[in-house]
Amino acid sequence: MFAKLVTLSIFKQPTVYIMDDFIAARSQMAVSLGFHIIFACVGMVMPFFMAISHFIYLKTGNAIYKGLTKAWSKGVAILFATGAVSGTMLSFELGLLWPTFMEHAGPIFGMPFSLEGTAFFIEAIALGFFLYGWDRLKPWFHWVTGLIVGLSGLASGILVVAANAWMNSPAGFDFVDGQYLNVDPIQAMFNDAWFSQALHMTIAAFVATGFAVSGIHALMILKQRNVIFHTTAFRITALSACVAALLQPVSGDISAKDVAQRQPAKLAAMEAHFETEANASFVIGGIPDEDKKTVKHAIKIPGLLSFLAHGDPEKPVTGLNDIPKEHWPPVAITHYAFQLMIGLGMLLVVLALIYFAALFTRKKWLDSKWLLRLFVIATPMGYIALEAGWVVTEVGRQPWIIYGIMRTADAVTPMPGIVYSFYLFTAVFISLSAIVVFLLYRQMTMVGRLYDTTDPAYQSN
Repeated sequence: MFAKLVTLSIFKQPTVYIMDDFIAARSQMAVSLGFHIIFACVGMVMPFFMAISHFIYLKTGNAIYKGLTKAWSKGVAILFATGAVSGTMLSFELGLLWPTFMEHAGPIFGMPFSLEGTAFFIEAIALGFFLYGWDRLKPWFHWVTGLIVGLSGLASGILVVAANAWMNSPAGFDFVDGQYLNVDPIQAMFNDAWFSQALHMTIAAFVATGFAVSGIHALMILKQRNVIFHTTAFRITALSACVAALLQPVSGDISAKDVAQRQPAKLAAMEAHFETEANASFVIGGIPDEDKKTVKHAIKIPGLLSFLAHGDPEKPVTGLNDIPKEHWPPVAITHYAFQLMIGLGMLLVVLALIYFAALFTRKKWLDSKWLLRLFVIATPMGYIALEAGWVVTEVGRQPWIIYGIMRTADAVTPMPGIVYSFYLFTAVFISLSAIVVFLLYRQMTMVGRLYDTTDPAYQSN
C-alpha cells in the first residue's frame, strides 16, 4: 500500500485524507520486503546456474561456459551487494517499527534469524573466494566455493521463511495471561507452516529467477547479440525455470491444504468465500463485495475448493460469515493477489509444457522466434506472481502479526512521524532500484564485448 492523498471535490470544502502512522509502518515494511525479496531469490537461485555452467566448463573445457559463469557471477555480485543493503535496512525496521512485536517474539523466533546471519556470512565469504579464485584456486575447489554460495543462499532464504512461517503458525511457547512462557526455539523454528512455506517459496524463486534470466537471454538472441553465448545461457535457465514451473502447482496444493487447516480466514479471503458449505466452488476472477458478501462476475468450479482444501469435494470449507468480522483480512486485496498469482503461475505452466514439447517432440520450435518471444513476455511474470504470493501471505494474515496472539495494530511503534520515514525509505529503495538497473544494463551491454565467442582471443582463454 502506498500513500493516499485523496481530495473529494463534492464538498464545498474538500476533505483531504492522509495515511496514519500505522498504515505508514505497514506500507514501509511492504515496500522494503517487496524490494528485498527479489535479491533474496537471486541469491537462492543464480549461484546454482553458475555452478551448472562452471561444472560443464570443467568437464568439457568449452570457453563459452567459462565466460557465461563469469558473466553471471558479476550480476550476482551486484545484486548481492544491494541485497545486503536492503536486508540491513529491514533488520532495523523490525525493531524501529514493531518494538512490541520484537520484545515478545524476538526470544522465541530469533534462532532462524541468527542462523540466517551465519548463512549470509558464509555466502559472502564463499562469493569472495569464487569471484577472485579464477586461476588462483584448484579448479574443483573453486567450483565448490560457487556451490557453497548457492547452498548458503538457499539456506538463508529458507531460514527467513521459517521465521515468517512462525508468524503464521506460532509455536514453541505457552501463552498464559499475556506472558510468553516455556520457550522452545527449535519447535518455534520448525513450526507447522515452515515446510509448506519454504517449499513453495524455494520453487517460486527458481520459477521467477529462471524465467527472468531466460527471458533476458531470449531477448539478446532475438536482437542477434552474441547468439551462441546467449543461447547457451538460455538453455540452462529455461530448462530450470520450466521444471520448477511444473512443480509449483504441487507445492501450491500442499500450501492450500495447510492454510485451510491453520488459517481458514485467509483461505476464505483468498477465494472470497463467504458461506460455509460442502462441495465449495473454486472461484476464478470475480469482484468481491464485503458489504453484500457476494462475488460478482466470477467463474465458479463446483467442488474444487473443497477438494483443494481437504482432498474431498464433499467436505465443507469455512466461510467468512462464520468468522468474526474483526478477524477478517482485507478480502479484496487478498483475493486479487491470489488470482494474480494463480493466473500468472498457470501461464508459466503452459509455457513450460510448450518448451518441453519443443525439446522432445517439436525440435524445430527451439529455433523459432515465437518461442523466444514467449519467454521475453514471461520475463517479469514470475516475480509479479511471487510478489502477489507474498501479498496473500502477509495481508491474508491480518489483522494479526502473530496469528491469533498479537494484533498488528498492537505491535506498531507509538513514535509519531512514521509517514516521513516511509517517504524516506521509499526514496532510498527507488534510488537503489535505479542504480541496480543501470549496473545490470551496463553489465549486459559489456557481455557481448567481453565474451564474444567469435573472437579468437576469447576462444584461447
